[in-house]
Amino acid sequence: MPLNLPDGNMYKFITHTWNPVKGKCEHKCPYCYMCKEGRQIQTPIRLDTTEFRTDLKTNKFIFVGSGTDLFADNIPREWILRTLDYCYSFNNGLFDYSNNYLFQSKNPKRMIEFLEHPIFNESVACTTIETNRFYPEYMGNAPNVKERALAMQEISSRGIKTYVTIEPIMNFDLEEMIELIRMCNPIQVNIGANTNHGINLPEPSTDKILILIDELSKFTEVEKKSNLYRLL
Repeated sequence: MPLNLPDGNMYKFITHTWNPVKGKCEHKCPYCYMCKEGRQIQTPIRLDTTEFRTDLKTNKFIFVGSGTDLFADNIPREWILRTLDYCYSFNNGLFDYSNNYLFQSKNPKRMIEFLEHPIFNESVACTTIETNRFYPEYMGNAPNVKERALAMQEISSRGIKTYVTIEPIMNFDLEEMIELIRMCNPIQVNIGANTNHGINLPEPSTDKILILIDELSKFTEVEKKSNLYRLL
């Protein structure tokens, strides 16, 4: 099976996506592009074993689990391990070529259980922090952002590269937001805006976003996604 090319508002650095776990994400964030496109609304969570015939190739940057959260609490441990093992099998060949993998989760605390797996030496751990505030009507069942930041702090302390995604950006309190991001010790922060036009999120002003970018740039690399320019 071939790898999937990234679509929609994907990160610039991602070359491909791979989704062995499919179905409705436990977090049920209403702004999620998967919900917007109706891809997982009525589909129960499952492991698609046919995906383990996919050629992951080499020298790619693959977003694993772009369609549903691989580390959500309802994903069986054996599904996660099988996924990590398969990724590692393509980085453990006879030749000196390997992939980079992005593992992004709103439940990074669960990711900590798997950090001893050797694939994390060749991967980036990422979480979403849309705001420091609590907007229950928009944030679904995902763990709160402070819990995510604390987990990322632990992941970074283990020597794993970390990224943070602020997407879709929602209104925030500047000092508190900066502190949450700093806790994650990210080497890169990606900022994007809401693309689900059926949902009106509480969005910050242009000036506030620009100040945030300026402050974050003092300690990490900031990437502005193309969809952010609607707010700038």
